[in-house]
Amino acid sequence: MIWEYVQKMLAVAGLSLVLLASLGLKPLSAAGNAEISSSCWKSAGLSDDLATLAVSPERWICADHAYSIKGDRVLLRFEIEASDVLPQYLFSRRSALAAVHLLAIDRDGSIHQASLSSSELLSALSGGYFKAALPRLTSDTRQIVVAFDLPSHTMTLENARIGPSDLPIDISRTRSFLLLAALAGMLSMPLIFNAAFYRVLREPFVLWHTALAVCLLLTILVSSGLAVVIFDPPAMTLSWMTTIIFGLTIASGAMFTRSFIEPGLLRPLLRNALLYCAGWALFLSTFHAAFPFVARPIQSTLYTAAFAPVLVVFVLSLADALRRGSRAAGFQAIGYIPMMFTGLVRLVTGVVPWLQSHDAMLLFYVGCVCEVLFTTLGLADRFMSIRRQRDHARFEADMLERLSERDPLTGLLNRRAIDEKFETMRAEGYCTLAVLDLDHFKAVNDIHGHVVGDDVLRATAKALQADEDVQAFRLGGEEFVLLVRGGDAEARADRRRQAISSIVANAVPGLSSPVTASMGVAFAPPGAAVEFSTLYEQADKLLYDAKRAGRNRTKAALVEGAARKVKTPSGHREPVPARKGEPAQKLRW
Repeated sequence: MIWEYVQKMLAVAGLSLVLLASLGLKPLSAAGNAEISSSCWKSAGLSDDLATLAVSPERWICADHAYSIKGDRVLLRFEIEASDVLPQYLFSRRSALAAVHLLAIDRDGSIHQASLSSSELLSALSGGYFKAALPRLTSDTRQIVVAFDLPSHTMTLENARIGPSDLPIDISRTRSFLLLAALAGMLSMPLIFNAAFYRVLREPFVLWHTALAVCLLLTILVSSGLAVVIFDPPAMTLSWMTTIIFGLTIASGAMFTRSFIEPGLLRPLLRNALLYCAGWALFLSTFHAAFPFVARPIQSTLYTAAFAPVLVVFVLSLADALRRGSRAAGFQAIGYIPMMFTGLVRLVTGVVPWLQSHDAMLLFYVGCVCEVLFTTLGLADRFMSIRRQRDHARFEADMLERLSERDPLTGLLNRRAIDEKFETMRAEGYCTLAVLDLDHFKAVNDIHGHVVGDDVLRATAKALQADEDVQAFRLGGEEFVLLVRGGDAEARADRRRQAISSIVANAVPGLSSPVTASMGVAFAPPGAAVEFSTLYEQADKLLYDAKRAGRNRTKAALVEGAARKVKTPSGHREPVPARKGEPAQKLRW
């Protein structure tokens, strides 16, 4: 069943990669042929008059698009040519900000203005973008000026565009949504897979991988147009959700790595460092989402740079585990390579001032495919490895338990086994107990030695062969016990006693005299409440009666209070009431 899940995920992963290739590796952006980029920008204060700033030719920077958010307000200017299709919306990347002001300037200098707070901004169909409706435009409109109050990230400025409409649901967009839906479906499959795992393997790494899969699934939903199609939340809601989910993704990935790598194959320092990385990622994302304006001009840069140690710890942990021979780290390293490159691209472009920030979402989607594919294979491999270890440990435990119940010399069950199984065997119909002792066994040891004596004991065990109705035990020395069931239990026990002489003679040649045995047999009816010690004591007394009577014979009786049988001259057995305080006896030659 495990490999059926794996095969299904391989198929979905392969389909997802094909869909990615069919998109020509083009990012899902808001750019379109009819959209217009900004031509100039300037910084200002919140108290400055917007209309005056918009029409004033001073302080506009048109040659250099290295945007800065050091000012409290940043203005972008968009030039509209006569041949351009009149735009209707502003599009830009989501990030925390206070408000957006939109000014349409006509050729005659008249201005049409609209202002939106951050909570009023809508999400665009293009993943990660927001949109804002422009004020009324006419054929005389020549410029659009957009002012961002307290922007927290330069991506909002770098990706600002104006266009005629939100992205249409055409064939290309439908194909993109199909890809995202396939990715979401693929990330849902490990949840079923892990649930099946956890039922039989209650390991923490299964739960952490489930948490990681959920976080990746949520990331795809909130960073793509799927969230807009499904429940259309406000843009800033998706912005802080993206930040929180990113922190949860890093934290669950760190905890998964920490618990997934086999014990002893990762330095304790690095294993503990992964725990701190998880806590650090949660703190950073929560703080940045809750307080985006504390150190606004540099906060996004510091926030991005603060994840550099986490990336370093991930790389060092996998490298150390691989060096120590970890199979889990091998699967994880392959699955995490695209994710690590995604993190590296975001880190470098988010920290280096002259580079435009890039979130590498397409690489992230490829990383989701690889993470689910290879990490799930690693989970399956680890599952099989742990199951083999547990099966081996269980087998060894069973073997030790069986050995503890077996006599090492003869292989018969021992006293511990009969103590543990007596009640169960009584319930299964083993109502006859025979105690057997070899006659003059000390003489065998004294004349021939203990090695020959051990051979005699092993041959005796062979004569007392167990079957489905007879269980043989060695209590110690030359003393044996049989538990027998069936109507002819006493006769079958006695036949085994009589077989000892011939079997020992064949197995151990050269003995000075035949080896015989004496036996006492006690029977308790199935419904009688008899303990092993009681039944054994009575059979043992009968055994010594047989020895006193000349050895090489069997004496049998029913337990006290039950009807007994004696052999009559005609050879038939008749029930005779047992005398109180004295077991009935029957001599067998």
